[in-house]
Amino acid sequence: MLYDFIAIHRDEIIRRCKAKVGLRLVPSPTPAEIEHGVPLFLEQLVTALRLGMSSSSEIDETAILHGHDLLAQGFSVSQVVHDYGDVCQTVTELVVERNAPVGADEFRMLNGCLDVAIAGAVTEYSRAGRQNLATAEAATAHEGERFALLSHELRDLNRAALVAFAAVKSGNVGVGGSTGRIVYRALLRSRDLIARALAEATLAQHSQKSEPLLVDDLIEELVEIGLLEANARGIGLKVVRAAGEAVIDADREVLVAAVMVLLQNALRFTKPKSAITFRSRTMDGRVLVEIQDACGGMPAESIKKLSHAAEQTGADRPNLGHGLTFTRKAVEAFGGRVFARNVARVGCMVTVDLPISTSRLPF
Repeated sequence: MLYDFIAIHRDEIIRRCKAKVGLRLVPSPTPAEIEHGVPLFLEQLVTALRLGMSSSSEIDETAILHGHDLLAQGFSVSQVVHDYGDVCQTVTELVVERNAPVGADEFRMLNGCLDVAIAGAVTEYSRAGRQNLATAEAATAHEGERFALLSHELRDLNRAALVAFAAVKSGNVGVGGSTGRIVYRALLRSRDLIARALAEATLAQHSQKSEPLLVDDLIEELVEIGLLEANARGIGLKVVRAAGEAVIDADREVLVAAVMVLLQNALRFTKPKSAITFRSRTMDGRVLVEIQDACGGMPAESIKKLSHAAEQTGADRPNLGHGLTFTRKAVEAFGGRVFARNVARVGCMVTVDLPISTSRLPF
């Protein structure tokens, strides 16, 4: 077995990997990377091989934990990705050199472990960046500072996508694997952040332009955008259109960006292999756009805070995080409100409530 071979030749593999790392010019190696990183990468690889690719969820969890450990010690994500590649390349070279009886299936498993490990490290890097952004957003209300924070997140997403793409380009991992999905998700996230930034600028300048919008057309546009990320995450998206010919007055770009924040939150917290329901309907002269996730439900106190914050007026509203403050402001700008509730044994439902327009469509 490959993991037995690695266990027997562990010291030799570590020696060769350290030599590779020491000769690398970009990114520059560090003493901690050479002395701590290489043995840890090897330990993770052996653990993953023992688990087997059938236990992919456990491998994912292990990769994220190791990625967190290394990044917390000051390793750059580029160092982590390059060192994973060095370890796997060294193992392959030694197997060939010693003519070890390792089959093609085990080499495929080795590449699969490398793919998952790299994806785990890049995911942890991106998650840490988003967490820092959310914390910073909660501490500042100045538009200039918020723009700078948004720029930093876009930069981090771009860097993560470039690092993951470099791993794919190297040939060590396939474009259809976990690392390839990292690139795809980073591009989707960048697209949505840019759309939100433009919409926020429109609101801040009070330059939003309300026009009659057919609700079903709006839902169709949101579904087309949301399906890309839903498919990437392995989540179903069920659409129920029951708003008939209802029309609302809103700025299309601003409202699409606002509702996409809610859809993204649902996708982020919904468990894989489950589904989100995206529904539109009318009631008492209002249009209700409902997004029901499958997160298992939010604590009652969290639901209370979210709904209360969405209904408050004045400058003392608490920061809701994940762009929900922007969503609330955008929906309120068009005479609406946002509220949430739990759906028993399923998850959370967030509703955008807007007045039906008496305007006619221009066609």
